[in-house]
Amino acid sequence: MLTATLKPKACAFCKSAFMPVRPMQRVCSPTCARRTVEADKKAEKAQIKARKRDLETVPQLIKEAQHEFNAYRRLADKIAGHPCISCGRPLNWGTEGGSHQVDCGHYRSTGSASHLRFDEDNAHAQCVNCNRYGAGRAVDYRLGLIARIGLERVERLEAANDVVKWDRDTLRQIKTIYRAKLRDLKKERS
Repeated sequence: MLTATLKPKACAFCKSAFMPVRPMQRVCSPTCARRTVEADKKAEKAQIKARKRDLETVPQLIKEAQHEFNAYRRLADKIAGHPCISCGRPLNWGTEGGSHQVDCGHYRSTGSASHLRFDEDNAHAQCVNCNRYGAGRAVDYRLGLIARIGLERVERLEAANDVVKWDRDTLRQIKTIYRAKLRDLKKERS
């Protein structure tokens, strides 16, 4: 029978020297073994998260960024006490955390002017009736917009016809920025 002589090793976790009991032993104690397994699991989770992040499509990221942006714009208008941008009626915000009757309406739609989908001058709180069932009520929206931000900025929106190809990094930044702005607004309110 062949027996191997074991030599002192450095622990894979704490790096202290120890005398192994088994040939494949990597750590000095059960505590270091548990911590090594936890570190390996954490590293694996981070790796999976990175792989999932790489698989996100541009349309998925646009949807997520749009969700954060719209939530921010609605809350900003709610805090400012603005009425519906189109009809001028007070907005029905519903109960806290419940369903709302307020949309984030865009003056120039995200379909026709996708480069303006994240422009704060282009998006405002709008009642569901005007936005969904009134086709945005563009003429009334324009009048409300002129009253709120001025003719010069409205004309800037109308003249903007840039072509933007959204990339993943930009959309992630937009999502992060508006999530932080939303969080800050919520902190201010409370």
